[in-house]
Amino acid sequence: MPRLLATSTLSRAALLAGLVLAMPAVASPDLDDWNAVRDAARGQTVYWNAWGGDTRTNDYIDWVAERMAEEHDIDVVHVKVDDTSTAVSRVLAEKSAGNVTDGSIDLIWINGENFAAMKEHDLLYGPFAEALPHFALTRPDANPEMVTDFTLPTEGYESPWGKAQITFYYDSEEVATPPASIEALLDWAEAHPGRFTYPRIPDFTGSTFLKQALIALTDEREALYAPVAESDFEAVTAPLWDYLDALHPHLWRSGRQFPSSGPELRSLMGDGELALAFTFYPSEPAAAVADYELPESTRSYVLDEGTLGNVHFVAIPFNSPHKAGALVLADFLLSPKAQAHKQDIDVWGDRTVLDVAHLDADTQALFEVDDSNPAMLPADALQKTLPEPHPSWMTALQDAWLERYVDE
Repeated sequence: MPRLLATSTLSRAALLAGLVLAMPAVASPDLDDWNAVRDAARGQTVYWNAWGGDTRTNDYIDWVAERMAEEHDIDVVHVKVDDTSTAVSRVLAEKSAGNVTDGSIDLIWINGENFAAMKEHDLLYGPFAEALPHFALTRPDANPEMVTDFTLPTEGYESPWGKAQITFYYDSEEVATPPASIEALLDWAEAHPGRFTYPRIPDFTGSTFLKQALIALTDEREALYAPVAESDFEAVTAPLWDYLDALHPHLWRSGRQFPSSGPELRSLMGDGELALAFTFYPSEPAAAVADYELPESTRSYVLDEGTLGNVHFVAIPFNSPHKAGALVLADFLLSPKAQAHKQDIDVWGDRTVLDVAHLDADTQALFEVDDSNPAMLPADALQKTLPEPHPSWMTALQDAWLERYVDE
């Protein structure tokens, strides 16, 4: 689910969009009549733009497509993207060109700064989330993260479908006591040169590591939860750059090269090149052990202070020509069947957004976790979840990192 915002591309398209006069909206389904929505969806083809950088994720989406075809007569086409911002830019370009009824995207896997950009430029259809029959199972009143995206209220323009949180993992045959804080990680890296690294920015896993470190290191944490323009960026982030300057010489390949993504980071662990790594999917290490991609000596943990976590969503562009199909797909993604299948470590291992404790007993049983896998986190390990900063910080940190470590 890469989230880099291509600011220059969007800025140019935004100027063009500003020249477009009031345009007719695409006819919308009647959200008060779900049976009518289902009927309208039959026979539609839904083009779902979603990150395609991991085999497990792609296989899960293939499973979803099979179920949608069998159960709803909807053809789901997974349009694999490396960077979600390209899909956002496409929708904005279509609006700029006056295409308000026949867009090329029906559903987007999205959150963070990309959601903020689409909302700012009126590129989203909705509000629709509360009309989805399965949305109530998330119990948003008790779980505000289901209606909040990087500090921004979703206002019904996104539907949640998964949860992510930074989880560290290590080879217990090589690492006796893993570092329990960002500060201790630097000491560990100095003592074990070349055995840790993070993905190259702007990869979303690498960018999330920057935010995790910044939250731990800055004395102005509250500034991270307001737009970056309202703070002194250089002052707030100075401790982060000092930290990375000290860390990089001790990384894999001395920080001169970085893996391209979380999956590549996992491969380096599997090949024995690293002894310590991290992921944004808490069940990934256990799933990789089960698939013989990581050794049985792999163990998972979170930092003592907690780790950064968020909910990922799907949204419908304003000019989707297949809104009924997109709505039925978004609702299916929230169904207990789809959520339980997604959480299965033999499938993907992505955490559910449903409030499992309030489901009936038979449905709860679908979500029982097999804790016999030694790489699986304890059930209560993810209780310390650090909230995401305002979306503007992601882009600012990415730009500053590239300028400091690539464009120098």
